[in-house]
Amino acid sequence: MEKEDEREVEERMLKQLILTRKLNELRKKLDALRTKDADFETRKAAMKKREEELEAAINEITDETPKEDQEVVDQSVTEFENDKTALETEEGEHDKAKKDLEKEIQDLQKELDEVNSRAADPDKNKRQDYKNDEQRKDSEKYMRNRNIFGENLRSVVTQDDVKDFLQRTRDLRGQKRAVTGAELTIPIVMLDLLRDNLHRYSKLITKVRLKPVKGKARQNVAGTIPEGIWTEAIGKLNELALDFSQIEVDGYKVGGYIPIPNSTLEDSDLNLASEIMDALGQAIGLAVDKAILYGTGTKMPLGIAKRLAQTAKPADWDADAPDWVDLHLTNLIKIDTTDLVAEEFFAALLLKLGVAKPNYSDGKSFWCMNRKTRMKILSNALTINAAGAIVAGVNGTMPIEGGEIVELDFIPDGDIIGGFGSLYLLAEREGSQLAVSEHVKFIEDQTVFKGTARYDGAPAKGEGFVIINIDNAAPTTAVTFAADTANAG
Repeated sequence: MEKEDEREVEERMLKQLILTRKLNELRKKLDALRTKDADFETRKAAMKKREEELEAAINEITDETPKEDQEVVDQSVTEFENDKTALETEEGEHDKAKKDLEKEIQDLQKELDEVNSRAADPDKNKRQDYKNDEQRKDSEKYMRNRNIFGENLRSVVTQDDVKDFLQRTRDLRGQKRAVTGAELTIPIVMLDLLRDNLHRYSKLITKVRLKPVKGKARQNVAGTIPEGIWTEAIGKLNELALDFSQIEVDGYKVGGYIPIPNSTLEDSDLNLASEIMDALGQAIGLAVDKAILYGTGTKMPLGIAKRLAQTAKPADWDADAPDWVDLHLTNLIKIDTTDLVAEEFFAALLLKLGVAKPNYSDGKSFWCMNRKTRMKILSNALTINAAGAIVAGVNGTMPIEGGEIVELDFIPDGDIIGGFGSLYLLAEREGSQLAVSEHVKFIEDQTVFKGTARYDGAPAKGEGFVIINIDNAAPTTAVTFAADTANAG
């Protein structure tokens, strides 16, 4: 019976962590939707003003009004009705999205309250004294939703490696002596939880071709499709040439250590897991994003910018790799948008974005920039889409082109870097670990957790990417990475 109670505690701990994370994410989405309410009110007010102006114009029409003027008014009425319908549809979808999120948050909160109630009163599980039908259904829903990691949660937490991980983490809270390098290797089922946080904190890992691998990884690249050759109906066929090449990636370590106050360790398991996963996820995610864009290729992935900036074939270019192409003159671009607005601005920008070639890709693009650059694009989108009301035409994607906009604050002002993400190979190696020790920060009453992950990557086809500076400055191709001071000297 004691073992059964321990399992229940472990299940509740994991359930609380997952539900709390999901609730926080949904609430952020709901807050983002609510910020658009004022915009809809402004647009509706502008639409009302247009309606009044059209009514006045219609009332001014007489039998003597030229036919051309009447047609202009009729066309304006048609445009107004279309715009009004579009606005009503958009607002309806917006309201529905809010209601759906509110309902989902409400359901998850009920579920979390029930789990917290079970934690506060363990005997409640045995009594099963439901106050009403709804509470009974919530409890049954909780039991059905135990399949958190893609398998029955009970089978997860009862696995020897997971039990060992949770038990040693729990034991750390009560220990009065130092821990001597106790390696807490993350079990396979726990790696998925770390992966989820990495996806949350790394904005680019879902945009590129991510491949979990063992050892070195090779991406096969087919040569250019040959053109068929016309000949007589009874003539001999000509031989066509199709070659294949490869790019090879290995694996480098990324991570660091984070001191956690012992007072945090003395709190609940939920707080401990949250601290560890949040801190390590953010640190590793930031490093991965930065390397995908600006990685030097030395002890880290080769970034998009570094590949485009190459002016000569590198000495270590693999013999089996695709032919090296000089891209620094064609795919590093600056444009002067100082006197350009609206249509002119986007016409100039889209022509340069088109330099990135989608060949070999899945056709999905992404464009990275910092917030200041994104706001400049948004300001032009407001003008180009204005129709009697201020309308934002970005909505998280590049206007007209449609690729997703990714905001990263380490990108210099005016730079837009991106292209077709499936043309970037990011190899993920296994062996992520947590290690815990009280020795390093013993006098400061802190326990140190270290986190590591192993990645390598490179653009499979550099032609699929481009960097554009819209402030008429040379695009930045190198940024500063956190110094490896532990291995300097």
